[in-house]
Amino acid sequence: MSCAVVSALPFPYDGPPALRGPVLAALTGVVDPELSLSIVDVGLVYGVSVAAGEVRVRVTMTSAACPVIDVIVDDIESALDRLLPEEIRIGVDLCWDPPWTPDLMSERARRFMQG
Repeated sequence: MSCAVVSALPFPYDGPPALRGPVLAALTGVVDPELSLSIVDVGLVYGVSVAAGEVRVRVTMTSAACPVIDVIVDDIESALDRLLPEEIRIGVDLCWDPPWTPDLMSERARRFMQG
């Protein structure tokens, strides 16, 4: 599975249209504890695919030394676990290429960081 960003905001999604909104809502509810912003607004979600009974979420962190990687991954899994039927497996793939940059942040997140 490629970790490249392949489309515009908020993140690439490949799966049933009925799950796109709920998946977006679940991931928007996951907060980067260091920034107090949604991982979607920070631009950490590189993509989501749903196929063959599995959801794969490709994410990055603001740095490889991020001390809250495990917290964020656990929160992603928990948020999706509450949303999806139990027979759907959840996987989180941590990607470092392309590296995260502030350019990936939403306009809302940029305003928050400036203010």
